[in-house]
Amino acid sequence: MTEHTTERTAGNTTPRTPEADPLESRRQVLYWRLLARLFDPEEQSTLESASLAVVEDIGLPSALLDPQASVDSIVQRHPALAAEFDGLMAPDPDSDEARDRAAEVRRAALVSKVLLNVFASGSGTVTAGQLARWQSDAGWLERALGCRPGELRGGRAGSRSAGAGVSPTGTGGRGTAPDLGRLIPEIGPELGAIEAGLVKRMQLREVLADPGLAAQLTPSMSLIEQLLRDKNNLSGVALANAKDLIRRFVDEVAEVLRTQVEKATVGALDRSVPPKRVFRNLDLDRTIWKNLTNWSPEEERLYVDRLYYRHTVRRTTPQRLIVVVDQSGSMVDSMVNCTILASIFAGLPKVDVHLIAYDTQALDLTPWVHDPFETLLRTNLGGGTDGTVAMALAQPKIAEPRNTVVVWISDFYEWQTEPLFESMVAIHRSGAKFIPVGSVTSSGRGSVNPWFRERFKDLGTPVLSGHIRKLVHELKTFLA
Repeated sequence: MTEHTTERTAGNTTPRTPEADPLESRRQVLYWRLLARLFDPEEQSTLESASLAVVEDIGLPSALLDPQASVDSIVQRHPALAAEFDGLMAPDPDSDEARDRAAEVRRAALVSKVLLNVFASGSGTVTAGQLARWQSDAGWLERALGCRPGELRGGRAGSRSAGAGVSPTGTGGRGTAPDLGRLIPEIGPELGAIEAGLVKRMQLREVLADPGLAAQLTPSMSLIEQLLRDKNNLSGVALANAKDLIRRFVDEVAEVLRTQVEKATVGALDRSVPPKRVFRNLDLDRTIWKNLTNWSPEEERLYVDRLYYRHTVRRTTPQRLIVVVDQSGSMVDSMVNCTILASIFAGLPKVDVHLIAYDTQALDLTPWVHDPFETLLRTNLGGGTDGTVAMALAQPKIAEPRNTVVVWISDFYEWQTEPLFESMVAIHRSGAKFIPVGSVTSSGRGSVNPWFRERFKDLGTPVLSGHIRKLVHELKTFLA
């Protein structure tokens, strides 16, 4: 709708239409081109020619509109642009509506370049050079958002704030358009998914065989899944690089999970156990207070009849934790997360952890439970699902039911549904705590066989699905 103003002259009212802002029109042309290249190819030709005229008129290189030109190559030819890309989309605390509108047009051209190079990744086979260019452009996007290259893809910038305006019809720039600070937690995983897709289209083994390219890969769940599936076909440099990526991912996830577990793992003081009478446990304040009646004013001495010591023993009960994980193709995320989680609980005092992985065959991974990296290398992802073979390994491990928790992680799409469920009911009725888990992922997404879901609910042990923090809470509650 067009806005009108009126002008009164000598009793006459004449409608007047305000003049269009040429700078705002230029800015909109550049952003409409961005959207057209992503979503509407039919409009591309007209907007490409209009955008070229805008870019050349404001003194920017036409290479900004070339989808094959990387940001690196443009900056090499025009070094002064590097400073403009840095923090390009970060919030500007000093922004106001009276800022230079011409600068906003220039900014729109630079923002469009970064976004298109990163998010319009195309299709078909990817060469090593194309992957390297994309990784470089993704680094420039992170710099534009105020992050360090690799920081978003590594998932460590969730609390960082950034803002940018990319609305073709809006009037705002920095600080007035949609707040990208709220979107950064979503942008990081998306960049990781795009990179994993490029690697998949490129032939993963070719990337791993090149130490330079392999070092630039950002570990992600999708990439780790591919590495675990293909590990038996790798050797030499490629295998070494694959193991390095898996270990890096395991260490990053373990750091996060360990923090969650350690927040509430200390039990209450056990005052039934006499304190150990050593100097480091001496409660000096209490000792003085209890012996004040022995103070001699004449001698200015305190005679101590009894020493008091602090209780340091915490009330803990040895617990057995049996984790059974479905390693079929649909449960890769859970397999990785739970392998790491089991290793963390295995490091707690007086917690006896056993780990079993299964598809149509079961594998007891307990000897390696303290090392999630070695555990994952022994998994064999994929195949069907037959939980009865895992149950045959799990049941003999339940020596003291009242002191045992069995965590069963699966989507429960089983070949032998009723026999498996009856075995699970037997575990529950024996006094052991049985926790069925539908997904233990970072996203919290996952599907569960409705047949099992309803029966677990009737049994009083509803399926726990969602973020891995839910399982951490359940386990800490039992082990406390």
